[in-house]
This record gives sequence, structure tokens and C-alpha cells, in this order.
Amino acid sequence: MDAVTSTSPLNDPSKQPAVALRALLGRTNKDWWPEMLATEILNPNGPTNPHGADFDYAEAFKALDYQALKADLVALMTDSQPWWPADYGHYGPFFIRMAWHAAGTYRTADGRGGANSGQQRFAPLDSWPDNGNLDKARRLLWPIKQKYGKNISWADLFILAGNVAIESMGGPVFGFGGGRADVFEPERDIYWGSEDKWVNQGVQTRIAPEHGMHELEGPLAAIQMGLIYVNPEGPQGDPHNDKGMARDMKETFSRMAMNAEETVALTAGGHTFGKAHGNGDPSKLGAAPAGADLAAQGFGWVSQNESGRGEHTVTSGIEGSWTNTPKEWTENYFRLLLDYDYELVTSPAGAKQWQPINQKEEDKAPAAWDPNLKVPTMMTTADMALKLDPEFRAISEKFRNDHEAFKDAFARAWFKLTHRDMGPKIRYLGPEVPAEDLIWQDPIPAGTMPSDADVQAVKQKIAASGLTVSQLIKTAWASASTYRKSDHRGGANGARIRLAPQKDWEVNEPEMLAKVLDTLDGLRGNLSMADAIVLGGVVALEKAIKDGGGSATVPFIGGRGDATQEWTDANSFAPLEPEADAFRNYVGKKKLAVKTEEMMLDRASLLGLSVPEMVVLIGGLRVLGANHGERGHGHLTKRSGQLTNDFFVNLLDMTNVWSAVDGSNDEEYIATDRASGGETWRATRADLIFGSNAELRAVCEVYAEKGGAEKFVADFVRAWTKVMNADRFDLTCAERLGRAA
Repeated sequence: MDAVTSTSPLNDPSKQPAVALRALLGRTNKDWWPEMLATEILNPNGPTNPHGADFDYAEAFKALDYQALKADLVALMTDSQPWWPADYGHYGPFFIRMAWHAAGTYRTADGRGGANSGQQRFAPLDSWPDNGNLDKARRLLWPIKQKYGKNISWADLFILAGNVAIESMGGPVFGFGGGRADVFEPERDIYWGSEDKWVNQGVQTRIAPEHGMHELEGPLAAIQMGLIYVNPEGPQGDPHNDKGMARDMKETFSRMAMNAEETVALTAGGHTFGKAHGNGDPSKLGAAPAGADLAAQGFGWVSQNESGRGEHTVTSGIEGSWTNTPKEWTENYFRLLLDYDYELVTSPAGAKQWQPINQKEEDKAPAAWDPNLKVPTMMTTADMALKLDPEFRAISEKFRNDHEAFKDAFARAWFKLTHRDMGPKIRYLGPEVPAEDLIWQDPIPAGTMPSDADVQAVKQKIAASGLTVSQLIKTAWASASTYRKSDHRGGANGARIRLAPQKDWEVNEPEMLAKVLDTLDGLRGNLSMADAIVLGGVVALEKAIKDGGGSATVPFIGGRGDATQEWTDANSFAPLEPEADAFRNYVGKKKLAVKTEEMMLDRASLLGLSVPEMVVLIGGLRVLGANHGERGHGHLTKRSGQLTNDFFVNLLDMTNVWSAVDGSNDEEYIATDRASGGETWRATRADLIFGSNAELRAVCEVYAEKGGAEKFVADFVRAWTKVMNADRFDLTCAERLGRAA
């Protein structure tokens, strides 16, 4: 159960090159490990899947012999291998740490990280200091993965192994849901931070110690580069800063969707099992997997500390177990933490940790390599925060006095930790999916498929309602574009656009939104509000196509349900509020750390859009009048509300010359006619980037050239439908893309 420390032997700043930052994505794997083979040259059009584009993991999972797999995992727990022997003869704690660290990178701000795609197999995560020696855990699982093949993904196997580990040691488990499909290369759109060094003593944390945690750069959650949560030795390695330790824990766990009670339950439950490793010289560890020699075959941190394993293992630098029963679920963690006074000691690897004073012999732990030898237990500074912080202490006392409450809290928090990024419950697979609905799963009542007659009747009413193309398009976009492919949250299903907090977001123009929603509610008949909102967009889009001289039917598949305010966690949805939305030409009042166009790419990525899809949607939304607050910037048409390719034609018109508006901080621009000098258009950075960037301009030219208008309409309809159906996991892939309509 190691966690990396400021003195961890897994940090080697001398091997961390100082390179220029990429503002949106930070340092790349190539920056960290210059010798790494750049396989992305073979995937110019995005990631590939060796199972083929038509591979359906959900169908493959259904053919899995689930009980046989679990039995094999149970057997593995005590099948200690000489090349990496199990502490106490049981791999359970090792697999719990592996599963925890696979899931624990999740953050609420952008939904990225987490266990959903098996990213722990790839850099940078496979080589993060906090993931030290987990490469061995994954290799221990390889014979089982090999046996069951494509019927179980690595991503699911990581989490299931953690569950089985807990069960095999008598711990509580709430359930398991499969359905995490693997990716086969690093997800390169995840920003892990801007630092040029991993966790290391003397390197500043992501906030100044004297300031509040609100300064932690969004969307990051961990306190330093290379950590899952916090430095267990204390803020910047200071074991005496117990207030700072509690502050860091509360904020980082909060940014990963956990409250104080869940934080205590997870910390105590996880540390009930296993030990940390620091019994050796930290200078004798080799490079992390991404920088290791070819002969290591993917292994990292090869140790020259005598055998380098078992008794001589060095990972975090902290040494020892938290309890005297490290391979059993017991009540001992809180008893040892709260009943003993502790003194600060130093591990053999130089890490600062806390040891009980005058510990009774029966409370000492067996040595991991010799059950007949007794050694003192220990606590990290992070553990001590559960004792010293008043809020954490109250929760710890509660759990110490009510073990059943602790068991339930840990089981539920573990389930949340390992499933938070999976999205709605409809995506869960397998026989152990809990029947209980949980508010963090964003539950939505099942919808009813409307009849064709009902749909046509409501379409006619909406068309005659007086609502404008702009209003209907804005409302449908605001509802659907909250979807995030990262954790499958948001989207049009549920119509949470009409609930707090979304109905009050500035970007959604609350006054206009309320008017549109009230009108649609009165017209929808048997349709859900979620369906009525999307159908309103269909009505507006078909009118805009017809008025623009085109002819196209916009696909619509009903069946969405309506969420309730009672089952909507407003605090949980707050991070989905856009700070900027280039699709609506909106930039909020908060000064952004990255450029407007970079925020545009980030939002397009979360929506799962390709470059052409992003381009066609921006161009179409501009001429449809979808700008926030009727803003004229980037409208670039005299035919407002009609779906035309005017945005591209006028943006690329060489009779215009653009210049920045004074005082706008290069956010606003004016076009003037080269001949007359008169003003022709106004635009933002999010508009001009399409003429400035060569790749984006190349796509714009396709839509601006002869014959491009008709293609533009067809492509816009396809991209629009993809966004409207992004969260429809009840549909087939073809239906979600509108191909079956």
C-alpha cells in the first residue's frame, strides 16, 4: 500500500529534462522520456484497436465465465512467486493498491483520469513515482488476462482484482460493474500538470503553503506531479504540518469526488491491509518502466538492494505496516491510531514516519518475510491527520465505535472510487452490479419511446410556437453539450438543463432558457422534456436548412428520461459548467490560464469530436445565431438563422483585413474592407483561429469552395446528431450517429 514520499527513491530529478511547456497538455511522454519509441506516427488519424473497429467489448464480456475468473483471482492471491514474493504470503494488499491507483487519478473538473480505459499500463502513469512497482502487480495478472483474452479488459481486471483482494481478506465489498473497454495507447489529451520534476523534496507543491487550496490549478487534483493524492510525509515532506496535511487531503479527495467521511473510510480501509516498503538504499533503484533498459522488458525500478524484492523491497521509502493484522480485515487500524501516542522516526530509506511509543508486543506486526518475527507498526503523516484534525478525528471516533458503519462506508466509498468514471449505471456489466441507485451515478428514470405521430404533432407545435431558430438551437446545444466522454457524465438525457445548477449557469442565458423551457413544457404532450428539448433543435435545424436553400431531414430518436432535482447532486454537477465555450463564442469572467482556442480544443475533445466535426459545428452554430447573448462576433453572415457555409466563405475572404481591438487582450478583432477601409465583421480568437491555423484552415476551405455548401449541411447534421445522442447508451452505435433513422 505504498504511497510516494518527498524522499521517495522513485524520484530522480537528474533524469527529468527541462523542456518547454505545452500550455494545454503540459509535458508529453517524449519530454519526460526522450528515448521512448514514438508509435503515434503510425496512428495519424487517432488511436487504433487491434481487435478491430467493430469490436464490441460489452458483447465479449457477456461470454466471460465470471465465476471462474474470480476463482482464479482468489487462487492468485496466495500463489506467491519467487520473482516478486507476496508480503505475508498474500498479494491482496498489492492488488488493492494497484486498483486504487488505477482509479484514483479521476478528477471531477474534467472527468479525466480514472480506471475506465486501463491507462495504468502506459506512460506517464506506468512510471509515476506514486505507482512504483505496480508494474509487478500487472505482470502477476498476465497469466489470467492471457487465459480469458478479450472477454475481460485490463481496465476491468485491475478493479476486479482489487475487489477480490478485499473479499479474500475478509473485507466488505459493495459490488462490481464491468464494462471498461481498453485503449491501446496513452490518452494524450490529459493534462497532468506543468512541472518539470516529479515529487521531490524542495519542489514546491501546486499551492503556496500559506495560501488556500483554491489556488490548486484546475483541473488538477493531486498536490504534486506524480502523486495520486498527497505526499504522505506531509506537505512538501514536512511531517509537523498536520494542519496542512489535513487541508491537502480534504481538497485533493474532494477534487476526486470524495467527502470527508469517504476520505477517512478509504484511507483507513486501505491502510488496514498490507505495508509500505522502504527497507533499503534508495540510490540503488533503477529507472521507471518508461525509461528502463530494453532487457528489462517493461519492468521498472529494478533494485540492487540485495535481492531487490521481498524483505529488501524499496518503493515509497516508508517502511512497515499500519496494523498488526496486515492480511485481514479487522478493527485494528483505528484502535492503533487512536490509542497510542506516536513519535517521529526515519525509515531505512530515509522517509519520515510515525511509530507507536511503548507498543505492546501483541500489537506489533509480523514481519512480511518472517511471521515469527515481530516489528513495530507505523503511521504516515497522512494517517496522523485522521487523528489530529478535528473533523477527521470525529469521523475516526465514529468508525472506531461503530465497526459496521465503517464497513459500510468503506465498501461504498471503494465502489465509488472504482466506478466514478464509468458514467450511468446502464453501462455496468456483470452479475455483481448493485441494485441500489446512488446519486453520484446521476440516475435518470427510464424514458418512453414516443410514437411517430406524437413526434410529428409536437414538431408542428414547436414550429408554430414563435420560438426562434437561435433560441431552440441554443437550448438543445446547452443541454447536450455538457456530455463528457471522459466519465460519460452530462448530455441531453435527463434534461438537467432545467434543474439546478445548470439552469442558472451564465453560459446558458437563464432568462432566455427559462422562456424556451416553459414553452416546450407546454407543447411536449407525451414526450419527455429531454426529448422535447432535442426535438426543438431538430425543428430549428430543419427550418434553417430549408431557409438556406437546402433539403435534409435531421434524425431524431426519442426515449430519453427526465431526471429529478432530488436525484441531482448540484455540487457534483458544478464542475461541468464551462469557463469558456467556443461553440457559443462564450468566455466567462474568470481569467483563463490557457488560450481561448485551447479551451475550444479541450471541450471538443471531451465531446469526442474530430477536427472536421469541430470545424463544421462551429461554422454552423455561428450562422444559426447560437452565440451567447446574441453576440455578433463571428456571425459572418447576412442570412442569420439559415444553415449556410457563409462563416467559412467570409472568414477566408481576402478582401478583409483583421486587426485586434485595443484593450481586448487579443480576444476581439475587427475586419475592414481592404479597399474602402470600412468595418465588415467582428470576431473573436475562437473565430480567427480557423483562418490562422493551417490544419483548421484546410478543413474550412473544403466547406468554402465550390460544392462545399451541400457537404457542409450534411456534415453538420451528422455532427449535430452525434452530440445530441452522445449519452444514449441505450442505442446502438449506428443509432447514436443517426444512421438508423
